[in-house]
Amino acid sequence: MAQWTSAVGAAQLARQLRAQQQRPLGPGSRRPPAYRALADGIRLLVLEGRVAVAARLPAERELAVALAVSRTTVAAAYEALRAEGFLESRRGAGSWTAVPAGNPLPARGLEPLPPEALGSMIDLGCASLPAPEPWLTRAVQGALEELPPYAHTHGDYPAGLPALRQMIADRYTADGIPTMPEQIMVTTGAMGAIDAICHLFAGRGERIAVESPSYANILQLMREAGARLVPVAMEEGLGGWDLNRWRQVLRDAAPRLAYVVADFHNPTGALAGEDRRRALVDAARSAGTVLVVDETMRELHLDDVAVPRPVCAFDPAGSTVLTVGSASKAFWAGMRIGWVRAAPDVIRSLVAARAYADMGTPVLEQLAVNWLMRTGGWEEAVRLRREQARENRDALVAAVRRELPEWEFSVPAGGLTLWVRTGGLSGSRLAVAGEGVGVRVPSGPRFGVDGAFEGYVRLPFTVGGPVAEEAAQRLAQAARLVGAGAGAGMEAPRTFVA
Repeated sequence: MAQWTSAVGAAQLARQLRAQQQRPLGPGSRRPPAYRALADGIRLLVLEGRVAVAARLPAERELAVALAVSRTTVAAAYEALRAEGFLESRRGAGSWTAVPAGNPLPARGLEPLPPEALGSMIDLGCASLPAPEPWLTRAVQGALEELPPYAHTHGDYPAGLPALRQMIADRYTADGIPTMPEQIMVTTGAMGAIDAICHLFAGRGERIAVESPSYANILQLMREAGARLVPVAMEEGLGGWDLNRWRQVLRDAAPRLAYVVADFHNPTGALAGEDRRRALVDAARSAGTVLVVDETMRELHLDDVAVPRPVCAFDPAGSTVLTVGSASKAFWAGMRIGWVRAAPDVIRSLVAARAYADMGTPVLEQLAVNWLMRTGGWEEAVRLRREQARENRDALVAAVRRELPEWEFSVPAGGLTLWVRTGGLSGSRLAVAGEGVGVRVPSGPRFGVDGAFEGYVRLPFTVGGPVAEEAAQRLAQAARLVGAGAGAGMEAPRTFVA
């Protein structure tokens, strides 16, 4: 019986491997033999989670043709991987990826570290901050006081609590976009909202246009839903959307959905201007594409900058623009409350489809968010969040510029992430080397399609002060290892002692 649970094609694997090779060698380092480089490349993809564990690899002959190398090279690479425990094979069943005993399974998204690892590892993988107390405690206490009437009901509200739907609608109306509660569905976080939208609008095999780079966890969600991702390159730095490219993709590929982050984009931090927002809505409407706009970073402006009107201001009826919001970034990741703003008929379809998913969002958390928004606690909590993120951003920027002056980035005016070009080093190898020296950082390819952005990493504004200093020093240590050539074949140590 075969032990593999998925498969990776020869062409796809070849694209990912070629993207890794587009980097200069470190000073004094020599290129390894072809079979060793191939084995190291596949091994790194497995460690990074970009090739799943238990994924069937292409036959030796197929991969040799795709890479334009000899079959002997591929056979030797596979044999090396088997010897290291990263490949298993069985006659008649093929070869599939594995991890040696004692190695942690690689994460395919950006999951936070388990609590037991926090003492020895600086976590730059998860762009989330601690709760802005005392507002979390106050919100939960307020929710408990309002809970008794709801406890006498069935507790299932597939569209969300009426009071919270009304509150969210009123906030859009106050922002100049008239909104009815019938245009709002409360979800279990922004991920729950986008998952529901993808299942309703984009069945398996449908095209979804995405910014390139884009948010890693959403890309993975769409891949696992069976979508065909169509990347649309962004401008360099903080330039944001390239409208000419967007018009071309919408016209030529005719995607069913397009997913964008207009406000302090994750990972680049770009802020789309009002003219570009209007133009993208017009282009999507002309192409018949539903535009999904992620507003989870909207309130996290860290500098004195004018934030343009929401994208849905150019489609207030909500037939072309589906807006997704969340409490997770602006307030706290543990508060899993999100929402969708759309046309009433779209909301009804989403609610009807939800009966086969999670049924509804926890009542107590909805009451807590409603309490925050009703009492003004939301604004106070977000103000604290901005202050903390601003201090962390400034500390991290200063530390990285001092320790890694060859790394390049533009400092965003908001959001929670810094998108960094790593001076020609492989982001994937930096991620592996970083695990060994006590810093966890996501590499650029997690935010792209088919191996793009190998020369980048994403750094979140989640640490400050001495921890930011230490994080930059550990990143510099990882960069030295990779620059010396150690990153090509190294294995992250299985334990780390601070």
